Amino acid sequence: MAALLVKCVLLISLPAVLLLSLGGGASGMGLPPPPPMVNFSIGVQGVVWCKSCRYPGYFPPMDASPLPGAEVYLRCKRGRRSLTVPGRSGPGGYFLIQMSRQVSAFTSQQCRVYVPTSPVSACGVPAYPSGRNKGLRLKFQEFVNRGNGLQGMYSVGNRLFRPKYPGRC
Repeated sequence: MAALLVKCVLLISLPAVLLLSLGGGASGMGLPPPPPMVNFSIGVQGVVWCKSCRYPGYFPPMDASPLPGAEVYLRCKRGRRSLTVPGRSGPGGYFLIQMSRQVSAFTSQQCRVYVPTSPVSACGVPAYPSGRNKGLRLKFQEFVNRGNGLQGMYSVGNRLFRPKYPGRC
């Protein structure tokens, strides 16, 4: 009777011992372990220009000059949730807005970049896109490896302003 009891205990505990020796989880089933959490952030870049004016940095193929100092906003909205991240164009009219994980609640289709006004009053009429409230859509470019994780880099291309009266820059 005692031998039968020992056999029953061994048979019952054998599956538990096997599971423990395999390490449990997905790797015990021959699958690779899940990847670690990735710190994913996004960056958005573009350039602000003045069409037809010859300011410092004038670029003849575009017939435009870069506009440093323009206020730039990345706005994301989904339902009642929204997020606005400010930025500013630097030398050469280039801007880069980098965000942390807080944007993960939004998709790139729910975000737009706005440059409401030109920093130069003589070149203050929105040319592309026309209208002050038109946002630029985000276009995926590449993943960039940062020290703390991956960053999805997006571009919005060019935001153009023009003078109200051509020839008066």
